[in-house]
Amino acid sequence: MIVRRFLASPDGPLALALVLGLAAMLEVTVGGAEEVPTAMIANLVATLPLALLRQRLPWAAGAIVSGVLVAVSGDTAKLTVAAVIALCVAAFLFAARHHRGWSAVVAGPFLVNAIAPFSGGESSVSALLLLVIVVAALALGDARGQRGRAIAERDEAQRDQAVLEERARIARELHDVVAHHVSMIAVQAETARLTTPDLPDEGRQRFEAIGQTARDSLTELRRLLGVLRKDGSEAERAPQPGLDELETLLDAAREAGTPIRFTRSGRSVALPPGIDLTAYRIVQEALTNARRHAPGAQVDIELRYESPTLQLEVRDHGPGPAGEADGHGLVGMRERAAMVGGTLEAGPAEDGGFSVRAELPVPEPPA
Repeated sequence: MIVRRFLASPDGPLALALVLGLAAMLEVTVGGAEEVPTAMIANLVATLPLALLRQRLPWAAGAIVSGVLVAVSGDTAKLTVAAVIALCVAAFLFAARHHRGWSAVVAGPFLVNAIAPFSGGESSVSALLLLVIVVAALALGDARGQRGRAIAERDEAQRDQAVLEERARIARELHDVVAHHVSMIAVQAETARLTTPDLPDEGRQRFEAIGQTARDSLTELRRLLGVLRKDGSEAERAPQPGLDELETLLDAAREAGTPIRFTRSGRSVALPPGIDLTAYRIVQEALTNARRHAPGAQVDIELRYESPTLQLEVRDHGPGPAGEADGHGLVGMRERAAMVGGTLEAGPAEDGGFSVRAELPVPEPPA
């Protein structure tokens, strides 16, 4: 874990290459090799290519290091421990980032060298040991790569599942909004049919047809809600909230120990129910995330009516996210914003903390 984080840092590969290069030169000097200049050059060429890992080029580093080590594993030059460590690092990262078949290509020259040493001298033992070392490094790297890919696939599946669950939840909430409007259509059509004097028969029939269509639509909406609802769960009876209930939400958060500064600017306009619900839920979820990840930190909430959009921003003054900002809560907020034609961005704020910014479309105010 520590080595992987070190190599992932911007200067980690270069620092490792320099340390191993110096260690290789020291080992050659102290070891009293016969051809000191040749051995130094060979081992430097076997260690310094690790700096290529800074550019995410494990294949290039692995090719250079492997070629040099195969060449010096016999009588050509002294093979240092630092060079072998460089080979292990390059082979491990190469196998972790590439398909298993490429690992066989890397191990191939070492296998040939173990069977028939390239130097022609009595170096079969060291060549065989080198083969074992490189195969072990490749095997560990391949296992690490397989585990990383499995974790990535699992995380992607979890994100997809979270998206589906959030979409179902949004649909269940919007059912109440749509059902209210459809029921109003049915009531108004029936009222118009009964209270309009001197209404022609054709008009009565049309109003009756409108009312029946609305009632049929309500029946289908209830069936749809039954499909979307989880097994055993009950449908919510309370009306869906909107920005009119935002002060109640903020007061509850303040009572729980979260200092909140709320500002509203621009000319307030009546929002369509779907957008009103979306704005409320985004503020609610962003506030929940702020309280969870930055408990006790001040939270600034701002609503700006800038026709034709409503700008929302929820920012905490905590330490900021410890990892990638892509939790299920953010996935749900993005889904809600996209559903009504808006956008949502989330990430570290410029002056510290974490910020959620949403832009939702609103109707033009009357002249």
